[in-house]
Amino acid sequence: MDNIKLIIAKNLVELRKRKKYTQQDLANMLGYSDKAISKWEKGESLPDIETLYQICNLYNVKLDYLVHEGNWEDKQEYVNKNYIKRNKVLIVLMVLSVIWFIAIAVLSYSITFGAGIPYWTACVWAVPATSIVLLYFNRRWGKRSWKFPIIAITIWTTLASVYLQLIFLGQNIWPVFLLGIPIQIIVILWSQIRNDEI
Repeated sequence: MDNIKLIIAKNLVELRKRKKYTQQDLANMLGYSDKAISKWEKGESLPDIETLYQICNLYNVKLDYLVHEGNWEDKQEYVNKNYIKRNKVLIVLMVLSVIWFIAIAVLSYSITFGAGIPYWTACVWAVPATSIVLLYFNRRWGKRSWKFPIIAITIWTTLASVYLQLIFLGQNIWPVFLLGIPIQIIVILWSQIRNDEI
């Protein structure tokens, strides 16, 4: 029993220091005194199961994390990854918001000052820019199965943007869409290649 107390104590200290909390900070969050926290971290006593559950939620770890030896990197299987996924989604949404903010700002400028320049195309070009950003973040954090549909969307939205830009310049070059056919075929064939067969 003493061994498990020392393992939990060591893990409690490590987790608290990772969050840069003082013992008093943790005591305030959990409704205990800093002396109680100190006793837990020295292995002199253990928190009750409800408090251990609170601590796990506070540090985004599973109870198994507290009772196993090793450091943060060794025990990633016991880390609750839900907050990491949420943060990734928020990062992607922030980047996409910046793209659309710029596009809408350019459109607003065009409407307000009417310089005769096709600023509305900023919104058109924001669509392939959005798919490129999604492709980048999918490569870093996403699933391989999403990669090829995002590539296809990027191809066709880019071709549509080029076409609309050329329409504004007075050139109706619809064959630009024909370029998408062989590119799409390449993407489809590429998606069928399995890495374990090469």
